[in-house]
Amino acid sequence: MSSVKARLIVAPAAIALSAFALAACGDDAVPGNAVAKVGDASISKTNFNHWMEVAAISSQGAANPQLAAQGKKPAVSIPQPPDFTACIAKKTKEAPKPAKGQPKPTAAQFKTQCKQEYEGLRDQVLQFLISSEWIQGEAKDRDVKVSDAEVKKQFETTKKQSFPKEKDFQNFLKSSGMTMDDLLFRVELDTLSNKLRESVTKGKDKVTDKEISDYYAKNKARFAQPERRDLRIVLTKTEAKANEARAAIASGQSFKTVAKKFSIDQASKDQGGVLLAVAKGQQEKAFDDAIFSAKTGALEGPVKTQFGFYVFRVQKVTKASQQTLAQAKETIKQLLASQNQQKALDDFVKDFRDKWKDKTDCRDGFVIQDCKNAPKPKTNTGQQGVATTPAN
Repeated sequence: MSSVKARLIVAPAAIALSAFALAACGDDAVPGNAVAKVGDASISKTNFNHWMEVAAISSQGAANPQLAAQGKKPAVSIPQPPDFTACIAKKTKEAPKPAKGQPKPTAAQFKTQCKQEYEGLRDQVLQFLISSEWIQGEAKDRDVKVSDAEVKKQFETTKKQSFPKEKDFQNFLKSSGMTMDDLLFRVELDTLSNKLRESVTKGKDKVTDKEISDYYAKNKARFAQPERRDLRIVLTKTEAKANEARAAIASGQSFKTVAKKFSIDQASKDQGGVLLAVAKGQQEKAFDDAIFSAKTGALEGPVKTQFGFYVFRVQKVTKASQQTLAQAKETIKQLLASQNQQKALDDFVKDFRDKWKDKTDCRDGFVIQDCKNAPKPKTNTGQQGVATTPAN
C-alpha cells in the first residue's frame, strides 16, 4: 500500500474490532458513555468502537485485497474480553495439526494470545483517539485553525494521488468501513499537525553572523578538504603476477588492458583500473605510504598488502584546501537554523505531552501510558543501588 493511500486509512493495519459492551462504572472523571476524557472532551464508546471496526477491517481485509477491489467490506472477527470465548474457538478450529510428537496448543494458551492481541490493538486505537484530542486541543490553545476549504483541497490532492479513478475510491470507501467524514477528519488532523509544527518553529531559523563565525571557528576542520589522489591500480594475488602486470604497463599497454587481464579488485577492474579521490589514511598503511610518497605519473610497485600486491600510478593530485568563512557561511547558516528548529520542536513535544497527559483520564480497562492515571513504570535497582527504568 502506498504511503499516500495509508494516510486515508486511519488506524494501523494490526488493530482489531472491539464489539464488547463497556461497563458504565469506572473512573469518576470519565462520563459513563466514554472510554476516556481529555480536558472537557470525551472519547465516546461509540466513537471508540467505530474506529476499532475500521481498524479491524483494515487489518483483516489486507489478507483479501480482492474484496476491497470489489468494494466489499470483509467480515471481521473480534477478540472479546474478558473470556475471549469466540477468539479461542476460532484459533482452536484454525490451528494446524501439530507435528508428530508435539502437543496441541491448549485453550489457556489461545486465551493468552487473544488477550495479548486485544490489548495491543486496543492500545493503538486509544493512542490515535487520545492524540487526536491532544492535537485539536493544542491547536485551539494556540489559535491555530484549519478551514473547511483547506481540508477539502488537501483531501482532493491526496485522493487523486491514491485513486486516479473515482470507481477505485468508491470501492475503497465501501470496503474500509470509513465515511467521508472520517477521511476528512484525518486530513484535518494532518493539516493541524503541520500548522502546529510551523507555529512552533516560526522565527527559529534566524541565525546571527556571530553564531555562524563562532561555529566556523570551533569546527574549522569540518570545512577542510585533505589532499586527494587519483590512481590507476592493478591488484594481484602474487608478487610474480604483479611484476608481470608492471612489465606489461611499462611496455606500453594501457592500465585498462592490464587491469582487465590481471586485477583481482573487481570494482576498480570494471572502471579500467581507476581509483579516484583517495585521501590519506583510507588505504592499508603500506599502500597508503606508497601512494602519498609517489610522484605523479611514476609507475610504482609491487606493494605488498593483506589483500595482495599493488602496481599503481598517481594520475592526479588535488591539493588540500580550506573553505573560508564566506564560502562556508550558507552551509553553516542552514545547519544552525535546522538545529534551532529541531530543538524548538523537541522542547515543544516534551511540554505538549506533559501538558495533555495531565488532562487525560481513562476508564479502567482502557488505561494506556498516555493517560494521567496510567501506572508508573516499574524500576529495578542497579548494581550500584541506582534505580533504573527497564527499556521498553
